[in-house]
Amino acid sequence: MTAPVTRFAPSPSGHLHVGGARTALFCWAFARGRGGRFLLRIEDTDQKRSSGAASVGFLKDLAWLGIDWDEGPEHAGCGGGSNGPYFQSERLDLYGRILRQLVDEGKAYYAFDTAAELESRRAEAKAAGRAYRYDGSSQMALPKAEVERRLAAGEPAVIRLKCPPQPITIKDEILGEATLPAGEVDDFVLRKADGFPTYHFAVVVDDELMGVTHVLRAQEHFNNTAKHMLLQDALGCRRPTYGHFSIITNPDGSKMSKRDKDKLLRKTVTDRKLTAPPAGTVPQARWDAWLGDKNAQLDFEEANALADALGISLPEINVDDFRRSGYLPEVICNFLALNGWSPGNDIEKFDMQFMKERFDLKRVVKTPAKFDRAKLLSFNCDAITGMPREEFVRRARAHGTGFHPAFMARLTPAQFEQLAGASHERSKTLDEMFRSNRFLTMADAELAWERTKSVEKALLGPEPSGLGHLKALLPLLEAQGDWSAPALEAAIGAYAQAHAEGNLGKVAQPLRVGVSGGTVSPPIFDTLAILGKESTLARLRRCVSAFGG
Repeated sequence: MTAPVTRFAPSPSGHLHVGGARTALFCWAFARGRGGRFLLRIEDTDQKRSSGAASVGFLKDLAWLGIDWDEGPEHAGCGGGSNGPYFQSERLDLYGRILRQLVDEGKAYYAFDTAAELESRRAEAKAAGRAYRYDGSSQMALPKAEVERRLAAGEPAVIRLKCPPQPITIKDEILGEATLPAGEVDDFVLRKADGFPTYHFAVVVDDELMGVTHVLRAQEHFNNTAKHMLLQDALGCRRPTYGHFSIITNPDGSKMSKRDKDKLLRKTVTDRKLTAPPAGTVPQARWDAWLGDKNAQLDFEEANALADALGISLPEINVDDFRRSGYLPEVICNFLALNGWSPGNDIEKFDMQFMKERFDLKRVVKTPAKFDRAKLLSFNCDAITGMPREEFVRRARAHGTGFHPAFMARLTPAQFEQLAGASHERSKTLDEMFRSNRFLTMADAELAWERTKSVEKALLGPEPSGLGHLKALLPLLEAQGDWSAPALEAAIGAYAQAHAEGNLGKVAQPLRVGVSGGTVSPPIFDTLAILGKESTLARLRRCVSAFGG
């Protein structure tokens, strides 16, 4: 077999979905493992759905995952090549020449049907209980002079392929062989009325000119393959090898969709009976429009800002969601590979090099893959706790700088390193350290204590109560000179030995509640050292006062 050429060709309509990331990963591994090339192409001819910002986001997501491309848009050391441009919107002149050639050869034709006329025919077919098939005979019968006159007058028209009434057999390397009967594919549109090519036309032209040998893509495109094969025949193009991957679903079988985020936001807003957006999240007009239309969705930044204000975590759907949540890129790739492919021999943990060496279409499964978030989190936890301490600190610092700049600004480098070191063995994600330790960077006067059973158990009760221990510890801590974790451990440990029957927990838990507002924090002596003497004492005094001390 000649060295394969695969491609990933997303439409930049938003952030890269994990399903798209898996497709890119499989295409990358198939080509690279066989000495071939992997191309990246941006299919941005749908003007309503495409955006330049989304294109850049796609490039960043792929680069973060470690999926580099040989040809395509230039980004982070990837891309370039002699088959560009790699944005379809920059290839319109090329598409126009090929379209004119098809029309001149009688293989395609202009069609002037209006949207109302097409809808009327569809309704008529539905009422008659038959499938709608476009009939272009009246458009093909138009004299050339009339076509040119109408075009010159600016009358909207599309260009359709003249599809021969013949059966079409699709040979798929994953799904097997399927034959569509003659007449199943009607004369489909190659160029829209706005002058932009359709997906079907541009993808066939680009795959041919860019030398793509294997079209590996999502199963949702399987039915498009017949159209692409007919167009390839009309253009005199070769037919690449096809393979279609099954979809990725939620554990309950539902589609993983960004609407999952919207559903959770709406439910939370409804449950809390909010009529106005929390400050700094969504403009009031956008809020009203969103709540007034169940099909409307907030944009990425608005949704995340609202979720933060509501104190909820949105389900991760896109690659950037998982990045923000503190998952490691190598873990995401490992896990995505297992969602639809198996290396065999019960192997589950592997790296990208392993993928290149072992990936094969024969072991790609046909059934939908269920995205097990608990298993992904377990994978991520194993990877984090298994890495060297200095690497965790480095990665945590980079994550904090990118997604928690205010948190980072409140800690000195030494404080951060101490926090990261204390959090390493307890962290399932890179983000967990920041989310669970917000109390470290808030102003002392802003700290509040939730009156939960666990908090009251730690502070109140029969003497000597936790609150009593805090009162007794205050003068001891005020006199403490060395505020390092070991020195604090020695001093507080001696107190516990003398006043809590040697049970350090009876002293440590009230201290934890006093300085953090809750019952969870890094090891207490690290926590006190990171906070510093002044903040520790201020918080303990406020806690004693708040609980009636």
